[in-house]
Amino acid sequence: MLLAYLRYLSRARDEHALHSPFLFSLYTQVIRAKTGSKELLAPIRAVRKELRRSHQLITIADYGAGSKVNASRQRTISDIARNSQKTARFGRLLFRLIRRFEAKNIVDMGTSLGMTTAYLGEATKTYKGQVLTFEGCPETAAVARQNFSRLNLHNITVVVGNLDETLVPAITALPPVDLAFFDANHRYEPTVRYFETCLANIHNDTVFVFDDIHWSEEMEQAWAYIKQHTAVTLTVDLFWVGLVFFRKEQPKQDFVLRF
Repeated sequence: MLLAYLRYLSRARDEHALHSPFLFSLYTQVIRAKTGSKELLAPIRAVRKELRRSHQLITIADYGAGSKVNASRQRTISDIARNSQKTARFGRLLFRLIRRFEAKNIVDMGTSLGMTTAYLGEATKTYKGQVLTFEGCPETAAVARQNFSRLNLHNITVVVGNLDETLVPAITALPPVDLAFFDANHRYEPTVRYFETCLANIHNDTVFVFDDIHWSEEMEQAWAYIKQHTAVTLTVDLFWVGLVFFRKEQPKQDFVLRF
């Protein structure tokens, strides 16, 4: 990932390179903006801190590419919280994206301990929306449910099981998706398959967010495939995550921006 990050740094631009009013506004008011909701998000930060101190052991069932840090099936919650969770910074980015587009129907592929999902649930409450989140590991999902209950996030539904088996029937039953966060199987074929499955439920203003687009060669290949897809009009590479838009009024463009 170091070489990928150096390539990213050499290509990344800021708002001065943006001529599209939509993208300029997105970058300055969402991507690089501060959330302005510190008090609202304080309970999530408090739970995150507690998880990083928890020595509770759980058994991991992993259907994806696994962890680069700890491949053991027995892991402490603190280990997962420190090494497998997205940072609060990216949780706040997702929070701002939902608020910007007033997203109501959210799909989250990869619940883990539920902290990133909590940002989705908190943001969606304003619009009386719902978050459908998928987790392969029953014990991890149980911890996530406890965290949602503590945070009074009753608008989150957890689907437990292999995403290869649970995603298609769930997506088929959903209304159009406003935002989908892809953080499940970090390999080429499953990532592309999940992407194409969710395409059936997009609308013009749907936003897809892909985690770890430079995590491996397979993820970089998947990101390249997604960028060139005919349904996609605009992509934004923030190195750690990639944003995908389907706005028909937008010319097809790919951007690499500083985050």
